[in-house]
Amino acid sequence: MTTETTPAARPHTSIDAVADRYTDTLIRLNPSFATTLGVPGHETEYQDFSPAGIAAFAASAREALAELAGLEPVDDVDAVTLDAMQERLGLQLLIHASGWEYADLNNIASPAQDIRAIFDLMATETVQDWEHIAGRAHNVPAAIAGYIESLRQARDAGLVAAARQVRIVVEQASRYAAADGFFAKLAAGAHTADGPLPAETQEKLDAGAAAAGRAYLGLAEFLTTELLPAAPEKDAVGRARYALASRSFLGATVDLEETYAWGVAELDSLISQQEQVAGTIKAGATVAEAKEILNNDPARQLKGTAALQAWMQELSDKAIADLAGVHFDIPEVMKELECLIAPTDEGGIYYTGPSDDFSRPGRMWWSVPAGEDTFTTWAETTTVFHEGVPGHHLQVATATYRRELLNKWRRNVCWTSGHGEGWALYAEKLMQELGYLSDPGDHMGMLDMQRMRAARVVFDIGVHLELEIPARWGSGTWTADKGYAFLKENLPISEGQLNFEFARYLGWPGQAPSYKVGQRLWEQIRAELETRPAFDLKEFHTRALNVGSVGLDTLRRALLD
Repeated sequence: MTTETTPAARPHTSIDAVADRYTDTLIRLNPSFATTLGVPGHETEYQDFSPAGIAAFAASAREALAELAGLEPVDDVDAVTLDAMQERLGLQLLIHASGWEYADLNNIASPAQDIRAIFDLMATETVQDWEHIAGRAHNVPAAIAGYIESLRQARDAGLVAAARQVRIVVEQASRYAAADGFFAKLAAGAHTADGPLPAETQEKLDAGAAAAGRAYLGLAEFLTTELLPAAPEKDAVGRARYALASRSFLGATVDLEETYAWGVAELDSLISQQEQVAGTIKAGATVAEAKEILNNDPARQLKGTAALQAWMQELSDKAIADLAGVHFDIPEVMKELECLIAPTDEGGIYYTGPSDDFSRPGRMWWSVPAGEDTFTTWAETTTVFHEGVPGHHLQVATATYRRELLNKWRRNVCWTSGHGEGWALYAEKLMQELGYLSDPGDHMGMLDMQRMRAARVVFDIGVHLELEIPARWGSGTWTADKGYAFLKENLPISEGQLNFEFARYLGWPGQAPSYKVGQRLWEQIRAELETRPAFDLKEFHTRALNVGSVGLDTLRRALLD
């Protein structure tokens, strides 16, 4: 299989038609996905989170696979689509058969958060926008009820998330519903550019926000009284579940023990590199001493979230201006990237893609834990490159933009974490290669982020598979408690962020390693192509990004075969 390289429009094929119909079905089944894409007509709706709703997604995957059976690719684009859909949808059905979809609950990426989070992407400019928000808020109770039904069914089948995750979601749900929580603030702060909302709209919004808050209180009550007593205290999910999760996030099958050993060696190498950089910051300094010097440098400090947001935006804008036309092809419509402080305080930095028509630009969000108001630029420069350009924004927006080449499923649906996060981590190293991290502080920050991702490979695989701890880090087999101390030593983040990340890795198995393992697979593909005649780095990036976010095994076949 070869990959597409030309921007010319191509005929719509039978395989494209299957992919587009499947995408339309997903939009119908999941109205929040329509909001994410900026597709009108579903603004107040939610998907059915009940067992029947989950089964409908599986049925749609089976139907699409059946339609693909017997179809032959007519070009290289078709070949990639067929490869990717068979891999993604086939794996989706394996995961569905395991039953764990019905038990989906963790501290970051489950219906408990998703039902609330979609409000972050809803327009707020007009009275009609707020009518939509009020309507969706009124539908939160039904969404929560369906979710509870699925959790209850999974519990009865013996499938329950770890108690740690249940307790955290109880806290989150309670905060969303509090008198000063998300829904109350949403209603209280409602206005348009022309001023307050009409009384009737405000009343609908107030009532909807109150109903949503009560629904989340009901979720917290269910979790506390019905789910928590059945939840295991053990965090490790075991090999069978972990192997499926790893394949899901990577789009590739890897040897877990070999990957674990590689992660240990990669962590050792990064620590050694940090020790060398520390010596350039101050002769003889340890890594910790060098970081202390950087943290105390007033020129590298930001005070307050407003300053953080302004700095993010300025750095992001500069990266786009510098790289466009030189190292990457960046169309004008992709050059707008909004950097925002997230409306939550749960921790984490993330990116949301543009709407399908780019009327809503790509956005970089920083969720700042409560009480934190001091930030250091040396530690975060590489993160802006990771989330923005040449990281997630360039990758996601390129796929959205290439509508003349890619069908709707390829542009908007097929997001694979190992591909996407691996690219973003590769992008950090690329910025060093291109000379943008020559400052010793920024270099140390990049190595910190690389070290963090390598440590996550060790922690995630080690804890969930209960492997032996490397001698450098302790003895015996991994447990969550041993893992926390290990993360504290290797993750350069605040205590609030650390607590959030620790719970995330335990509750979302296989996702955290997909960054560093994905980067490894990206670099392996590039290294093999570099051995071939006339390798051109910009051309490689263009070809690779034009494939869209597919599984990494599919990407390898697309670029190398």
